[in-house]
Amino acid sequence: MKGHRHVVVIEPNRAWFDIPWREIREYSDLIWLFVRRDWTARFKQTILGPLWLLITPCIGTLMQTIFLGRVMKAPTDGLPQYLFYLCGGLGWGYFASCMGGTSSVLVGNAGIFGKVYFPRLIIPLYTVAAKLIDYGIQFATFAAFWVFFKCFTSAGPLIHVRPSAVLLPLLLVQSAAMGMGVGLWFSSMTVKYRDLQHVVAFIQGIWMWATPVLYPLSQVPEKWRWLTLINPMTNTLEFFRYALLGTGTIRPMMFVLSAVITLTVFVSGIVVFNRTERTFIDTV
Repeated sequence: MKGHRHVVVIEPNRAWFDIPWREIREYSDLIWLFVRRDWTARFKQTILGPLWLLITPCIGTLMQTIFLGRVMKAPTDGLPQYLFYLCGGLGWGYFASCMGGTSSVLVGNAGIFGKVYFPRLIIPLYTVAAKLIDYGIQFATFAAFWVFFKCFTSAGPLIHVRPSAVLLPLLLVQSAAMGMGVGLWFSSMTVKYRDLQHVVAFIQGIWMWATPVLYPLSQVPEKWRWLTLINPMTNTLEFFRYALLGTGTIRPMMFVLSAVITLTVFVSGIVVFNRTERTFIDTV
């Protein structure tokens, strides 16, 4: 009808579990737009560009090998030290980047949120997607070192890929869910308590040392091992080493407990974030 106007009314959700999944699907193109923007902005006006994604883990792993492996003689279950630490960083890095990237999405993007409407969960989802690209590049770096140690060093017979490596994509999904869930909790609380922006890095550091990233689970005393098993990232790290290097401590209960904790943190993080984002713009 001539003169007819289509009116869209935008109002906050009222229910705790009213997550706008349909809107997120309709705005899926926006996720990839943000990913491309993030990729371009990060490496604009840099000399080496994406090569930093290769240089950073390589140098970090080299420092760990020198100080932990050579100086402190930390055990690595008989595996080459450099490959052991590189694999640990690969398993931990994606989770840590997802957690750090989503821990301040509300405060950090308040300017955008105050000008235009789109489902707020788009921002943490794009962050997780963008970090997955970084992970792919770092995994290729790990694969190159794996081939070198397997084919050109005496440690070759100790290194092998197990058939369970086909399950690694599920571990990536779990890492993303855990990192995003924890990050959304921090993002929601940071709206009122800005000090938490500075606490995230400390918590990540403590969490990393509580996870077998720089040491094998076999080195944890039996009486304290239950503490590491309730850490959902322990299963991820040990499975990475078991699947890609052939050495690790894997128990069925670890998978069950890790999945339950991850699902709980992920769902609760989304619910709290969904509740907070309705009124946070009035706070920031």
